[in-house]
Amino acid sequence: MSKRITMQDVANKVGVSKVTVSKALTGKGEISESMREKIKQVAKELGYLYNHTGKNLGNSLTRSIGIITSERYFGQDANFYIDMYKMISDELENLNYTTILHILSPENEKNSIIPRMILEQKIEGVIILGQLARDYLKKINQYQFPMVFLDFYYNNFDVDSVITDNFFSAYEITSYLIENGHRNIGYVGNIKLTSSIQDRYLGYYKSMLEYDLEIKPQWIISDKDDDGEWKEIELPKEIPTAFVCNCDIAANNLIEKLKASGYNVPEDCSVVGFDDSIHATLSIPQITTIRVNLQELSKVAIKKIIKRIKDFHRYSSRVMVKTKLIKRDSVIKIL
Repeated sequence: MSKRITMQDVANKVGVSKVTVSKALTGKGEISESMREKIKQVAKELGYLYNHTGKNLGNSLTRSIGIITSERYFGQDANFYIDMYKMISDELENLNYTTILHILSPENEKNSIIPRMILEQKIEGVIILGQLARDYLKKINQYQFPMVFLDFYYNNFDVDSVITDNFFSAYEITSYLIENGHRNIGYVGNIKLTSSIQDRYLGYYKSMLEYDLEIKPQWIISDKDDDGEWKEIELPKEIPTAFVCNCDIAANNLIEKLKASGYNVPEDCSVVGFDDSIHATLSIPQITTIRVNLQELSKVAIKKIIKRIKDFHRYSSRVMVKTKLIKRDSVIKIL
C-alpha cells in the first residue's frame, strides 16, 4: 500500500512550514501568489487531495499544541511540571488552542518511539516540557514540527528555548550564603542529568570562585542516579556549614537526613533550595530558596510556539526568565 500523502509532505517538498501550506491551499493568510501557486502545483504532483477548506483526511489545522514530558519528572510529590502544564493549558485555551499531553515512558524515550499526535499530525506544534534525551529529540525534529524546549536547552538544535536564569540565580543564592559568613559550602545535585542542574552548579561554582573559596569534591553530593531516580543522600564525614541544593525536594531530603544524623538546621548546617515549591514551606525549618516564575515561563513558551507556527523558518532564540531570592529560616548568619 502506498504512503498517504500529507500536508507535511507538501511542506517538506516546498521547504516551508505546514502552516504556510495550509494558507496556500485555503486561500487565507498573507502569502505571495507565486508561492501559493508553487505549493498548489507540488500538492498536485504529490497527489495531495484537498477541498476548498484545505482539509485532507484529517490533516486540517487543529489548533492543538502537543506537550511532551517524561514520567520521571512525576513522583515524590513533584508538582513543578504539573503546575507548569496547567498554566500552559489554561493560557492556550484562552487563545482558542487545545493541548494534548503525552507523558513519555523511559522505554519509549530510549527506543525513540514517537507519539501518535506527531505521526498522525494531530497538532500544529509541540512544547517539550523538561529535558529529554538528545537522540529522542533529534528523531522528533526530523518531522519538522514547530517546537519549543521549555526549562532546558541543547546545542546544535535550531529550536527556541525558554529557561529560568539558573546560572545567575544559583550564583546569587550562593553569594547570599557567603555574605552570611559561610565559607565551607557544598552542592547537592546530579550535574550530569539536565542543563538546569548543570547551570545551577556553575552558578554556585562562580560564586565560590569569585570569593576564592575551596570547593571540596566530597561536598558535591548527588541526589539522583543517572536515570533521574531519587536516591538516599549520603552525607560526607565532614559537614560544611552550608549546602546549595538544585531543588527544594533535594533541600528537604537533605534537611531530613541531617536531622536524622543528629545535626540541627540551620544551627549546624544551613540549607538553601531552588524553585520555591510547596516543599520549601512544608519543611521544618522553611527553606530559603529561589522563586521560579512559572507563569512567565509558560507565557513566553506559548508566544514562542505560536510565532514558530506562523513562521517556521524564523531565527531561533533562547530566553531566560528572571527569578527572586526568597529568604526564610534555613540559613543562619555566622559571625
